[in-house]
Amino acid sequence: MLPQGILAAIRFGLGPRPDQPVPADAVAWLKAQIRDPALPPPLPEGWERTPTAADGLAMLRQDQMNRAQPDYQTLVPAFYRLEAAALMQGSLTTAMPFRERLVLFWSNHLSVSVREGSVRALAGDYVRTAIRPHVTGRFEDMLVAAIRHPAMLYYLNQASSVGPNSPLGQRQRRGLNENLAREVLELHTLSPVSGYTQADVTEFARLLTGLRVETANEPLGSRFWPTAHEPGAKTILGQRFEEGPEQIDAALRWLARHEATHRHLALKLARHFVADAPPPAVIDRLFAVLWNSGGDLAAAAEALVDLPEAWDRPLAKLRTPQDFVLASMRILGAAPELAPMAVSGVASLNQAVWLAPAPIGWPDSAEGWLHPEGMIRRMELAYSLAGRFSRLNPNELVPIALGPLARQETIRAIKGAGSVRDGLTLLLASPEFQRR
Repeated sequence: MLPQGILAAIRFGLGPRPDQPVPADAVAWLKAQIRDPALPPPLPEGWERTPTAADGLAMLRQDQMNRAQPDYQTLVPAFYRLEAAALMQGSLTTAMPFRERLVLFWSNHLSVSVREGSVRALAGDYVRTAIRPHVTGRFEDMLVAAIRHPAMLYYLNQASSVGPNSPLGQRQRRGLNENLAREVLELHTLSPVSGYTQADVTEFARLLTGLRVETANEPLGSRFWPTAHEPGAKTILGQRFEEGPEQIDAALRWLARHEATHRHLALKLARHFVADAPPPAVIDRLFAVLWNSGGDLAAAAEALVDLPEAWDRPLAKLRTPQDFVLASMRILGAAPELAPMAVSGVASLNQAVWLAPAPIGWPDSAEGWLHPEGMIRRMELAYSLAGRFSRLNPNELVPIALGPLARQETIRAIKGAGSVRDGLTLLLASPEFQRR
């Protein structure tokens, strides 16, 4: 049987670091990361306090006001790069890598993307306030926080959705935008297997009207505008909701607690932590934990650790580009100041930070990433990173990075490499290192 320490670091964590040995009791180490208070994430460079959504909205407003001025340097693109580097820094250096993996997983499940330009100013706060505090809490709390955050409202165009029969809709002749309602039902909660209909999407969109982003008057941020809210009761999958902002939260919590939602979340957790095509029994066990606990994500995370299938399938998952970059830089002992290198690394492999191409987020199975161009780019990045860390001894890193998972062919190739750089490249480019 393989030692649990290496599997814990690879499968549940973000890859081993030479300066962070996994304790002998790997299961206790993982479960402590679920129960112990979370460490505060790194601040963006140059900030002495944690930026807020209001800060991001203020930058957006300032950029819009001054864009026409000659030589004006827009604030938001640089702020996005700082926020992305802070996220990568936390992943590179954290001593709680399982918890950080959960942050990345749930951020992808409730994905926002900087393809909607305004999200660039808000994505960092979105992860800090809507995702991170709830990864070991209840899913319904995370869902409410995520859907009400300005980043999500901008990304899925909720700010432009107006109840057709509301005072604003009547005055401006404007109507519904169903994007947010559709994605919440399809991707974030029930999934299509639940049998919801287009009528349910429309009813949910009517209920969500009034959720807007205040950008002109303090306090900047999410706001409910009664004048944009569609009057009257709405019925979603047979459940009646009256009008008003509190009913929006009630609907989100009802959806979060739905049986179909718990089964959908169980499938996604099993796919991420066990295999691209997880055994039905694994999905059933995770579903039972979520259902019986009322969507307790800490209980689900502990159940993952207790799954034999999560331990007896080493290297069953292809590392995504983000996983590969983080694991590579962690095994090389990258210092915090090299976080921008991680940002550029994931971008070079077509998984740039907060730039998922669609609301479903980044692919979480091999078929989304396993293609010739992607593999060639990984090899090129491995060679580039190896050149930056060419003072390291690759033979000493092999047992830390892979332990008994390293094939004899890989060990011999690294020992026979013509240079340190070549040896490090062979380690990072090896088939074993490409998987977790």
